Amino acid sequence: MTVKLQPKEHTKPSGFVQFLTTLLLFGQVWLRFIQGKTCDRKIMEHMVTAGPKSLSPVLLVNGFAGMIFTIQTARELAKFGAVDTVGGAFALAFCRELAPILTASIIAGQVGSAFAAEIGAMQVSEQIDALYMLRTDPINYLVVPRVIACGIMVPIATMFALVVGVLGGILVGFQFYQITPEVFLESIRVFLVPSDLFVIVTKSFLFGIIVAVNSCNWGLSTRGGVKQVGEAATAAVVSSWVAIFVIDFFISLLFFEKPIF
Repeated sequence: MTVKLQPKEHTKPSGFVQFLTTLLLFGQVWLRFIQGKTCDRKIMEHMVTAGPKSLSPVLLVNGFAGMIFTIQTARELAKFGAVDTVGGAFALAFCRELAPILTASIIAGQVGSAFAAEIGAMQVSEQIDALYMLRTDPINYLVVPRVIACGIMVPIATMFALVVGVLGGILVGFQFYQITPEVFLESIRVFLVPSDLFVIVTKSFLFGIIVAVNSCNWGLSTRGGVKQVGEAATAAVVSSWVAIFVIDFFISLLFFEKPIF
């Protein structure tokens, strides 16, 4: 009589449990960052992954998003004879909100999924256990460099995205609505105050941190085999997108919502 062994089922952790473990991992990363326990030789490698290697889709998406936004906005404002204020609407919506969110979402899809898959593959192949045997802290070696890299490179990528988006808006505004670059940029300057740039950088920094921490946490919590590695990468991207919008909502309330009374 032949006994067939059934493969062990690995249940995916619930969203609430994953949220708690992500917070715990963030606290551990913050503690190690304060203590200066980082793997310096890995930071530059991950900065290249989160920066130059991800810049092309970031610039492409934001460039076309800037052009699309300008077309839609200018068409409506032209009905009221206020086409010269297109740059102001562009500054309020695209620069404040759309560019940071698009950039972080692309980084989450390209870099975050890679982080989750890499660490998840190491987890299921017991390479994480090997690090413990070598007296190497996996958080110091794997997580902290990735978090630092994303925290640095996502704001930088967002600044490049803003420039390309504005150029796309200027191009479309001049080509289709005869809005000169001077008028477009002056309208942006009037509406986009210096404090907005601080909020954009802060927002992008937080987006980069949450993408890295969340993706690494999904990788570390991976159990099973190749299928579970793919599921962890997908879950990391989706949960990062949700976290980006939630964080953006509260930042918008904090900085831009005026009290009623």
